Order: sequence, then C-alpha cells, then structure tokens
Amino acid sequence: MESTPDYVTTLDLVIMFSVSDYKFEITSTITIMLIIIMYTSCHVFRYYTKYAIFSVLSFISATVFIPLMIWRPRDYRNGLLPAWGGRQISKILGLTWEFRGKENIVKDSGCVVLINHQSCLDLLVLAEIWPVMDKCTVISKKEIFYFWPFGLASWLWGTIFIDRLNVESAQSTINKTAETIRQKQARLCMFPEGTRHCGDDLLPFKKGAFHVAISSQVPIQPIVVSHYTFLDHEKRIFNSGHSVITILPSISTEGLNKENLSDLIDKTRSVMNDVFKNSTEELKTKYNEVS
Repeated sequence: MESTPDYVTTLDLVIMFSVSDYKFEITSTITIMLIIIMYTSCHVFRYYTKYAIFSVLSFISATVFIPLMIWRPRDYRNGLLPAWGGRQISKILGLTWEFRGKENIVKDSGCVVLINHQSCLDLLVLAEIWPVMDKCTVISKKEIFYFWPFGLASWLWGTIFIDRLNVESAQSTINKTAETIRQKQARLCMFPEGTRHCGDDLLPFKKGAFHVAISSQVPIQPIVVSHYTFLDHEKRIFNSGHSVITILPSISTEGLNKENLSDLIDKTRSVMNDVFKNSTEELKTKYNEVS
C-alpha cells in the first residue's frame, strides 16, 4: 500500500487550519454583531452589560495600583489612583458629571462630607470628588477589609473599618475618627441616608454622621448629586447620561451638642433635599429625560 506523500499531508493540514480559522472568524464576527445589536436595541441587555463592565473595571481600578499604594500605606493620596480609574469608567459608560459650588469647599479645617446615596454608581461620584477635596476618607463595615485584594486597597487609601455588630468597638472607632478629623483636617465622606434609593425625595437621615460632626466640632459639608435619570432599576434601564454634583455651603456645628442633634439633622436634610429636587428637575427639563 502506497503511503500518502508528505506534501499532501502538509497541504491537508494547511487547509484544515485555514477552514478552522475561517469558521472561527465567522463565528466571532457574528457573535460580536449580535452583541452590538442586543446592546443597542435591548435596554435590559444593555443594563446588565453596563453593570458587568462597571463591576469588573471598578475592581481592576481599585486593585491594580496596590504595588504603588503600598509604599505609603493609609495615605489619602493613594485614593487618587483608583479615582482616576473611576473617571475613565464613567467615560466608558457614557456618564458625565458637572461640578457646582466648588467655592463652598471648607478650607483650613476637617469636615464631615454628606452625600445622598442612590446606587453603587456612587463610587463614580467619589472618584469625581476625591481630587477636588483634599484628605478624603470613608467609613466601611469591617467585612470589606477581608475581601482581598479590594480590602487591602481600601485599607491602603485610608478607609476606616468599623464593626457594626460590636457597638462598643464601633463607637470607639468613631471617637478616634473624630479626633483624626480635628488633628489631620481630614474630610470624612458619609452617606447619611444609609440605604440606596431612587425616589423623588431623600430618605430620612441616620444620626451617625451628625454624632461624628458634633463630637469633632467640625462643619458639615453637604454634597448633593442629582437623581440618576439615566438609571431605572425597576425597568432595567441604564443609558448614557449626565448628573450634577453640587457642593453646598458648610453647616457649622461649633458649640452644638447632642441636644441639638435633631435640629441639625432636619436643617441639613432640608437644604439637601431642596437642591436634590431642583437640580433633578433642571436635568429632566434640559435633557428631556424621564426617570
């Protein structure tokens, strides 16, 4: 029996791989086209795709800079690196942010920065705030620290971890935080509503942030982010869009004590809620958006 010549075998292999590559290219092209069609025509597909992109890129931008951050642990400047990454994520997702009221930023003093809470996309708001306001830090539950490498990155940029299940330990941490705000003129960013929401009014404020402000005798710096009109969780809509970040005049806590707590909360929520509603209505009118 005659053997098949080597050149025939080689030719067969070349044809086989060429056909295989061609099929792969066709399959890849069709898959990409289907993804593009689904992304542009199906808002539900776009909603989940954008959240997947946000989640993956946020994790990468938070952790990829660890080798650089480790040289100056617990330094607020480390947060500028993932904040830069967050601003790139906003561009990829088609989100733009407009800053107002920079002249109201507290100077020569620490402060408690209060921000309304709407979504995990608030991380992108922090990415905008971080380079504008020096010495920012945040409070987080201690479980986040054990979610490595993200937990390590959070620790490196100065996140303050508290044990919510241990009231005594949590209170001790908050007391130390108040001292840090005074001594290092730090800016503690907190979400006073405590829970994400997408309503027309801000939720009632929790007392924790105000206890810290009064204890440290530093001003409150309210920051209001207009409603995310580009986002609707119930309808699974996540479009490109624009939002306004407004820095309001600070609210003094000098001379206040626990007896003034309720009045301080009511005053702060009132001014923030007014700006929230007005800036949201302005956006809806300007961009003809319906949330």
